[in-house]
Amino acid sequence: MEGNKIIMKKVFIIHGFDGSPNGGWRPWLMSELDKKDVYCCALSMPAPKKPICSEWVDEISRHVNKNQKDEICLVGHSLGVPAILRFLEIYKGTKKISRVVLVSGPIKKTDNKFVNKFLNKPFDFKKIKSKAKSFFIIHGDNDPLVPLSEAIELSKLLSAELTIVKKGGHLNGSSGWHKLPRCLKAIL
Repeated sequence: MEGNKIIMKKVFIIHGFDGSPNGGWRPWLMSELDKKDVYCCALSMPAPKKPICSEWVDEISRHVNKNQKDEICLVGHSLGVPAILRFLEIYKGTKKISRVVLVSGPIKKTDNKFVNKFLNKPFDFKKIKSKAKSFFIIHGDNDPLVPLSEAIELSKLLSAELTIVKKGGHLNGSSGWHKLPRCLKAIL
């Protein structure tokens, strides 16, 4: 308890490009966290087929800022990863984000013009690292969209624990992932 207010653990999941809150392993993760009395919400990001970085950052900010008293964990998949990183660059909250779990996320330009708008300038990793207590990275060893080398580089830049999933693909529903126990473990 902080003063007279109960501190809750709250998890916000940010889906990827052309994604939805209820795709892949997100419903399973929300259900598993609910069993442990942890509030979890997969955010519905604006215009997922034509995402605009500032709109995604604003959506993350809106949820985090409303819950400043709580212990916040952010989970991002694919484009949700650079969206979280951009959010952390501008985050002005007085309380650090408790945990950040980054799954299959790009940090270098791709052949997708919408994704590239999230990656159009270098990340300020010093600032990003100062805004969260811990970082975890989960990545498939054969991801067809985001090379494993980007996850390795990101883990070094964030001093993050890296979990490599054998034959994980992009760790999405299309790759057959409807549960992601490593993500649950990183959150808890």
